[in-house]
Amino acid sequence: MDQSLGYLREILAGHTENDAVGKRLYDVVSCRDFSTDGAFVDELTAEENDYLNNILSEAIDYSKQEGDLERAKHLNEVYELLLTY
Repeated sequence: MDQSLGYLREILAGHTENDAVGKRLYDVVSCRDFSTDGAFVDELTAEENDYLNNILSEAIDYSKQEGDLERAKHLNEVYELLLTY
């Protein structure tokens, strides 16, 4: 699995209990082997794209506050792809 998608899976793990979109996305990232971040983003619905835009911006900010710049960089790669689709 691509490292960026691995970080995304970790973020989504916290959004699976009472959130249908979060659970669906977690299952997709966990069960499918995407060759690139772009391949994953290409398959998103508009609803899923909007959902990820919201949670990723918070996750990136949190990673930066915690000093985890590597994680923030990888999550930002996915976030930037979401904005172009």
